[in-house]
Amino acid sequence: MSDDFNMSMRKFLKQVGVTSQQAIEEAMRNTADTAGKSFEAKIVLTVDGLDLEHTVTGQIQGD
Repeated sequence: MSDDFNMSMRKFLKQVGVTSQQAIEEAMRNTADTAGKSFEAKIVLTVDGLDLEHTVTGQIQGD
């Protein structure tokens, strides 16, 4: 793959990671009593023009 592709991919994934973390942290702050609770998380990635739907699931542990 080209350098331009790699750079645009990294930029996109960094944006996804940073903005997702900010959104999760804000939601946790705005939710009462998250201590010790576990939350199911799911990200669904689709790319227009490609036959792609990629799902990632996991757990987020409250403070």
